[in-house]
Amino acid sequence: MPLKKPVLRRSFLRTSHKIASCAVLFFLCIGGAAAQTAKTLVEIKKVYVEQFGEENGAAKLRDATIEQLRRKAKLEIVPAPQQADAIVKGNGSIWVTGYISSDLRSPSNTRQPVFHGFLSVEIIGKDGEPLWSYLVTPSKVRAGDITKDLAVNLVAKFLEVRSRNEAAQTATVADSTKQVSLKAAGATFPAPLYQKWFESFHERHQNVDIKYSAVGSEAGLQQLMEGKVDFAASDMPLSDERMTQSKKTFLHFASVIGAVVPVYNLSDLDRNLNFTGEVLAGIYLGKIKKWDDAAIRGINRGVALPDADIVAVHRSDGSGTTFVWSEYLSKLIPEWKTSVGADTLVRWPVGTGAEGNEGVAAMVQRTPNSMGYVELVYALRHHLSFGAVRNAAGQFIAADLPSVTDAATDASATMKPDFRVSITNATRKDAYPIASFTWWLLPKEPGSDDKAAVFREVLQWMLSSGQKECSALGYAPLPREVVNQQLQALDKLK
Repeated sequence: MPLKKPVLRRSFLRTSHKIASCAVLFFLCIGGAAAQTAKTLVEIKKVYVEQFGEENGAAKLRDATIEQLRRKAKLEIVPAPQQADAIVKGNGSIWVTGYISSDLRSPSNTRQPVFHGFLSVEIIGKDGEPLWSYLVTPSKVRAGDITKDLAVNLVAKFLEVRSRNEAAQTATVADSTKQVSLKAAGATFPAPLYQKWFESFHERHQNVDIKYSAVGSEAGLQQLMEGKVDFAASDMPLSDERMTQSKKTFLHFASVIGAVVPVYNLSDLDRNLNFTGEVLAGIYLGKIKKWDDAAIRGINRGVALPDADIVAVHRSDGSGTTFVWSEYLSKLIPEWKTSVGADTLVRWPVGTGAEGNEGVAAMVQRTPNSMGYVELVYALRHHLSFGAVRNAAGQFIAADLPSVTDAATDASATMKPDFRVSITNATRKDAYPIASFTWWLLPKEPGSDDKAAVFREVLQWMLSSGQKECSALGYAPLPREVVNQQLQALDKLK
């Protein structure tokens, strides 16, 4: 029985309007509710839980979350938002990745589906300000229903954070009646989050309108250098050489942390695959050509890998995601470093190109036996399997919020004063090895007092309230030390 592929959807949730397909916003935008009163998680007593969308399993995930919030968190679930201290917005999906047999003597009659999925939740407090958000993915694909497992893990994380009595960081932004419009362009890696951020900021500050074009890191940087945009977004910080060559001075501000994951399209696997840097480099160097190659079988014992050619997919445009991927491989594989290197654009020995994270994910989704690399959220959005990668400590780690956070835990100790730092192949035991900060690049002299003031306002909001929104989309918030250092640097914007 062939595996039925999930239908590609443009978004995880219905939104009130359409945005560019290269940066589809697929979680509900935050809106205020008059009766919300909680300012911290510990103040929440009553919650209203919105619908979790229409994806496969979304209704069951909402029911399971409500049960856990009621039983474990001891919250009262109320029937209307006007009665609530806070609003719970959620989204989730469950899909089949393959089938396994529980009876080897009669495999065709005992096939059980193997599931993967995710559960994402935001909790919104007073005045529509975010209090907390999180995204849970299973540590491995599972036979049987994973609904309860996802809900239990999510609410357990909520209780852990609430026990620390963490307050919602909010920014005090100056009121202004002057209309200011900003243009930005760059990385597709964080594009879903940036679209959400700019819409959330506009809802609170109607005088500020920010348009973001997800054109790739290199194109965004080029537009910034040419003065076509007010600021750029890149997953690769400017090198010392490039900063020296530039006629203008640009400031780096780290925004969030994300993960680049190896995605693949193989049917009927009963578990997620493991990868090493040597295997990933071997595939993209053209040395590992078959899925059942001994190097892949050796780290995936017991997995029935097909005797099929690997269709390698890579970015065709100048991409910060490519930089993160190629920088990681350059750190591990001398041949990769000398023959391919680390950059936004590299000379690929093999493979087929696609534009943007969206393009790579879509090509892998429709191409049997293919593999590629995308930011985590694009893998979830396209219901793609993604593998665990062996880290510097020798552990096979799958990307999720804890493992990405772990990769950045020690970053402040090595981060330059201008916030440039690499965290690929981090040394901590549970760190996911292909993780990276992503940055905003702003001109030190924005050109007008109005723009300078708006830059400060947006950055203050991004470093406080905005950080509470990022986890629902699969991005890890910045370490507190990095946030504090960047807040102190805002006076450079004059």
